Amino acid sequence: MKRTTVQVGNKSVEIGQAGNGPPVLYLHGVWDVHTLQGDMFPFHEALAEKFSLTIPAHPGCGDSTGITDISEIEDLAFHYLDLLDALDIKQATVVGFCLGGWIAAEMAVRNPERIGRLALIDAAGIQVKGELVGDLFMYAQHRDGGVMQELRELLFKDADSTVAHETIPDGRTNVPDEVRRYKSLTLTGRVGWEPPYLHNRKLPGRLHRLSCPTAIVWGGHDRLIPLASARAYAENIPQSSLQVLDGSGHSPILEQPDECVASIADFLETGNLPAGDAVISAS
Repeated sequence: MKRTTVQVGNKSVEIGQAGNGPPVLYLHGVWDVHTLQGDMFPFHEALAEKFSLTIPAHPGCGDSTGITDISEIEDLAFHYLDLLDALDIKQATVVGFCLGGWIAAEMAVRNPERIGRLALIDAAGIQVKGELVGDLFMYAQHRDGGVMQELRELLFKDADSTVAHETIPDGRTNVPDEVRRYKSLTLTGRVGWEPPYLHNRKLPGRLHRLSCPTAIVWGGHDRLIPLASARAYAENIPQSSLQVLDGSGHSPILEQPDECVASIADFLETGNLPAGDAVISAS
């Protein structure tokens, strides 16, 4: 992944670039590229085989600056609309995972004309009555000598899987990765710690403003952002489809990377949504 820096107002934005093909803006999640490790995961590498990816690091993550300017999700939405201006992107195809999906949705309700196609993967931003969002910040703390089992259970369908343990090992990891995770949680806390927790109560009532087709992809066993939130996105976005990856929890980009790419690749290229909602099993 090639790295560059772009100035957006008073903020420096670290941008990763990879791949060839139609341009796609990827907004990362809390445990993802720029936040879990510095480079791409197999999901991003597979996506880069088909598309030209632009992957900015959120303010305060990676080498991006400007975290003190961020106090609510709206700040991130306008930050990325300003980034589109800085990159001279009139209309973007956007993929957002977790926090990145929430940011993308908030961008789209404010300036619908700037988003041409949108893919939301286990996006934060909506909480359905009776379906509570999981306590990310509590479980992200090292417990009982560094055991991270509760966090793995929150983010993965199978907390004992190899990918879960490789992604979130027990004990301390190397210093650069620990710093990335700290920065990621710090930013997420600035927009999602205080009530309403990791969501915007007004967002569902604004989603009708989206004019772009939207592919919604969700882990069928997401314990952080429940599947009910996916259905709420689908019910409120005029042109949308919902695909459920049954082999995943909150992290389909890590648990089912091939299926996750396959679920959005044709849509990102053509703009054609899948015909009807679907449940996709693990291969």
